[in-house]
Amino acid sequence: MTRPTALCEILVVSTTVATEAEARRLAQLILQARLAACVQVEPITAYFHWQGALQEDRELRLACKTVARALHPLLDLLRSQHPYALPQLVVQTLEASGAYADWVDAEVAPTRVVA
Repeated sequence: MTRPTALCEILVVSTTVATEAEARRLAQLILQARLAACVQVEPITAYFHWQGALQEDRELRLACKTVARALHPLLDLLRSQHPYALPQLVVQTLEASGAYADWVDAEVAPTRVVA
């Protein structure tokens, strides 16, 4: 248990997918495997170069709130289950309130990876 005013480290792993069904499927796999405490999904527009052409796509960004001990199993799950040939897998370290970080830590219990 941390002090209520303390800031504690959590990780956010983000990726993008093309459809709500893909976002829902990945979020459910991640949460069922207890590799994140929360997966937030938000619509975005992505502009990028792909195979020599400028692209513009509507996508959904998944932000997975997790802790260090679950990072590699979470990345492994995303690599094995992701619908994209080259998925965006970005990891950010954030400072969260102690109470929120405690909740994230308590909810993450990587015991298995769904392959």
